[in-house]
Amino acid sequence: MKILETRWAFCLLTTVLILPLNALAAASADDGNVVNAPPAIAPLEEDYGIEIKSGEELYLPEPEVPDVSGYSRDAIEAKLAGRQDSAPNVTVERMGGVSALGDFVDEGRAREWVIRQFSHPQAIMVNSGKVTLEDVYRQVNDRRYMEQVGDGTYIIRLPLAVKQEATLVLRDETLRLSEERGSFIANDGWLFAIDSKIIGWREEANGPATFQKKGNFRPFYVGWGGSENFILGTTMANLGYLQSKSYGFTVAQYSEYDNARLQRSAPHAWLVESTFEDLYYGFYCYEAEDVAIVDNVYRDNIVYGIDPHDYSSRLLIANNEVYGTREKHGIIISREVNNSWIVGNRSYDNGLSGIVLDRQSSNNVVANNVSYDNQGDGIGLYESPDNLLWGNRLMNNLRNGIRVRNSSNVNVYHNVAVLNGTWGIYGQLKDLSATDRNFKEDFYSYEVSMNVVGGELASNASGPLSTDNPAYIAIYDVGMRFPRSDVGIHFEGVLGKYQMQIFDALRNQGRAVFIEPTAVVSGQVTQAEN
Repeated sequence: MKILETRWAFCLLTTVLILPLNALAAASADDGNVVNAPPAIAPLEEDYGIEIKSGEELYLPEPEVPDVSGYSRDAIEAKLAGRQDSAPNVTVERMGGVSALGDFVDEGRAREWVIRQFSHPQAIMVNSGKVTLEDVYRQVNDRRYMEQVGDGTYIIRLPLAVKQEATLVLRDETLRLSEERGSFIANDGWLFAIDSKIIGWREEANGPATFQKKGNFRPFYVGWGGSENFILGTTMANLGYLQSKSYGFTVAQYSEYDNARLQRSAPHAWLVESTFEDLYYGFYCYEAEDVAIVDNVYRDNIVYGIDPHDYSSRLLIANNEVYGTREKHGIIISREVNNSWIVGNRSYDNGLSGIVLDRQSSNNVVANNVSYDNQGDGIGLYESPDNLLWGNRLMNNLRNGIRVRNSSNVNVYHNVAVLNGTWGIYGQLKDLSATDRNFKEDFYSYEVSMNVVGGELASNASGPLSTDNPAYIAIYDVGMRFPRSDVGIHFEGVLGKYQMQIFDALRNQGRAVFIEPTAVVSGQVTQAEN
């Protein structure tokens, strides 16, 4: 930790020192229906022109972000108080025919629970009422299925399902989910976990169900379509494995087939001031809306820290600390996760990148985050156009500060990228036709375009800025100091062709640089029209 603090202090000090000098600065795979779509023809380097003019047209106001103060302890307590107080009703029943459990008994998955329960699979059903863990314990009344093992500490040895009209409340309690007996939580109604612990538990070792192998069952949590999930001041740990909707903490809409019958709205969740550790995925969602992930700690999770997925929208990921993700990214949104905000987070020491936008995730604001000491990029945009990166700090990442791959109309404003292992900002064209990507579902354009305004790109190993042949690039008021290369600050490719003009415009004239192809029609370069 001392090493981390020292490195963080050095990076922060470097940022503070170089910012005042700005004005003086010189210059993932899916299965099924694979379509190998060849990329469009990119313009050649000699087919570009440069224009020097005022930077006024590049002005953007600071983005508006949701007020995180609305996601508070008082607000969650008010939600709970609004739930009707009615008599609790809890039973133990067979798992079959229960909507919240259908995914786990269909398509051969029931075998998992037959083996673990030594019988036809059963579950604890919270049927109705506002129900506490004490209520569940009293009404189950069978130590084979649920046991109190200490003051406020319970272990359950069956799946636990909260039905549509019911509310389950954990407050100042610990709930252990037995790994050996196949326990998990499936919420189809309302669940509040306040100042509690929900732990995957390995009874044989009398300890937490720490991760061993990705295919080994571990307990998990899933909130289904129409569910409301409130996690406040709570620790969730040692959950999840590689199986659908069983990743750790998940909120997911029912399948299209099931929801044609159930007609459920999108699932919602507020995760506030909580800790998520040793989860296969710290957070995963599918077709969720209006999820708030605010002021949490995600540490030492396995594949991803925070991973909103597939057609989710209006998500707020704010002020979280995400670190130690073993395999991949700290924060990633993927496959048309749109109209969302990733703001004020710290993402560091992750197996790949700190923050990633992937597979046509658009109209998102990524602002005022700090991403450092990651094994990939600070921020990566993969096949995700029309996004805004504002005021982020990207430091000491192994690869680029910011990478923009096959993504157009990206606004990169007032970001600081320093001490990264390759470029401060890198625009990349990459042909994905040789991969197993499903191009019907995950289409993309072979194009990069961006506006780079303000901020500082300093002391990055390969240089401040590079881009493969862009559809356009505009650069204005960008500080570029402290080169690590012996040849000083330099550009490559299209930017290298106009290096002297770029430096002169930015440093001496205080004007903007606009570089774009002279004209491109149907993939063939033509003369620009008057």
